[in-house]
Amino acid sequence: MFLIVLVFYSAWASPLELAFPQVSSGSLLVVDLVVDVFFGVDIVVSFSVAYFNSSTYLLVDDRRKIAKRYLTRPWFVMDVASTIPFYIIHRIITGRGNGGSVFGVVNLLRLWRLRRASKLFARLEKDIRFSYFWTRYVKLICVTLFAVHSSACVYYWMAIHYRVKEKTWIGSLIPDFQERSIWLGYTYAIYWSITTLTTVGYGDLHAWNTGEKVFTIFLMLFNIGLTAYLIGNMTNLIVHAATRTFLMRDTIHRVSRFASKHRLPDGLREQTMAHLQLRFKTMELQQEEVIADLPKAIRSTIAQHLFRRTVEATYLFKGVSQEFIVQLVSEMKAEYFPPKVDIIIENEIPTDLYIIVSGAVDVLTSKNGAEKFLSTLGPADLVGEIGVIFNIPQPFTVRSKRLSQVVRISHRHFMQIVQPYNADGKRVLSNFMQFLKELSTDLIEEVAFVPELLKQMNEEGFSEELQHLEASMSNDQETAAQEPLTAAYSSASCDLDKRVTIHGHHPDETSKIGRHAAGKLIFLPDSMEELLKLAVASRELLPNLLSPLLLFALNSSCQFCIFGI
Repeated sequence: MFLIVLVFYSAWASPLELAFPQVSSGSLLVVDLVVDVFFGVDIVVSFSVAYFNSSTYLLVDDRRKIAKRYLTRPWFVMDVASTIPFYIIHRIITGRGNGGSVFGVVNLLRLWRLRRASKLFARLEKDIRFSYFWTRYVKLICVTLFAVHSSACVYYWMAIHYRVKEKTWIGSLIPDFQERSIWLGYTYAIYWSITTLTTVGYGDLHAWNTGEKVFTIFLMLFNIGLTAYLIGNMTNLIVHAATRTFLMRDTIHRVSRFASKHRLPDGLREQTMAHLQLRFKTMELQQEEVIADLPKAIRSTIAQHLFRRTVEATYLFKGVSQEFIVQLVSEMKAEYFPPKVDIIIENEIPTDLYIIVSGAVDVLTSKNGAEKFLSTLGPADLVGEIGVIFNIPQPFTVRSKRLSQVVRISHRHFMQIVQPYNADGKRVLSNFMQFLKELSTDLIEEVAFVPELLKQMNEEGFSEELQHLEASMSNDQETAAQEPLTAAYSSASCDLDKRVTIHGHHPDETSKIGRHAAGKLIFLPDSMEELLKLAVASRELLPNLLSPLLLFALNSSCQFCIFGI
């Protein structure tokens, strides 16, 4: 960074010493020598600085290769030429301090150092620790000041070297301008340069001789490009800052036209607009959009950092293994919902279950066309799991109460993870059954078969089954280290006694009295003979047993449903 300060000094001093030679042999002589010494040291250090090989994408730290590369590049010659103090060497050799304007021109070689400033700004623009807007803005100011300063010094240099001083742009107003102070001439030159750059052109300072006119012509052509560069960059910075706003307004406008064309209800339209606005406000927080281009391992690690504690605090996954949690969290999708937006709609297909990370949601049900409030859920609570686990239409509507973040787990992904983890699957089932027992009466009554299911489990000793489940999980953990993984998977046919619900009709058909029969929950017998005996003993439940058709459907919790038709 210290060298960059010296670069800016060289950019200011070199044109100034061209226009005012007395400065280079006076007050700035010692400063120039010190600056040259520092850049000389930098040349020596450059022989030991590793470089990045663009073809192999490796860092090369071999000093031989570094030295060879530096010596064979053009910038080595330019670095040396811009560092040698020619004026001091000439003064030591000849003993004269006046070398004419030739040393002022040679000193312009120091402007080669400006490439360091260009590289610095290029790095800062890519460095997220610094604002791109202000980095670019400072760069544009530096370019403008350098252009104004350089053109002013060159124009003044042309005036002092013209044979008739009175026929110059400044000599026509101040005949003895060379005997006046340096800052007077510099002020006039800067004034002329700025009025020319800004195309103001008051006319008080203008070209008198042919050389000045030719220089002014080329300067004005250069200023056209410089002005276009400055205006283009400033426009880009301003538009870039407002791009997201334009995108949001265009998207909302298109959705608004869609809603008007299809005559969507006002409530649905407001929900849509609120969701779009929230999406743009939380764009930096959207997990999928921000990290979509990162490698899968990094995405998974980020998900573990963001959501693992919340998942572990969820009742359904308490006590499961760390491997199961890692697999589950890796594919979670984070979403944001503004207040009063439906997350789950009653009777929709159970494609996902949700874990609330922050905020709160209301659980509602519909009764005779009117909504009935059931409960409020908060962070670490689950919604949608009843529909997913029972594989039935979602029994409740879940609506955000305030701004809420949730993570979504797809039904398919959840089932894929449960299958190979036998012990964890039993733990999840145990947690879910315990959760059902602790549900409030209002929630239980909204799922048709759950009250009867809980009643029959209580009658048949559900606490004993849970103890059996705990013992089964302990046995699985003890034998897991001794049996291969495939054997553990094959044993996933369940250590639990399989449970059967027997209906007198197909569950999707209504009974004669206009409502669904709950059926009878029993343990599945060990053989078909015992099953038929059981069917004969239950003739009042299955009246058409002369030609029964028994259909078996196995799901992930090792339960069967038998339909008598």
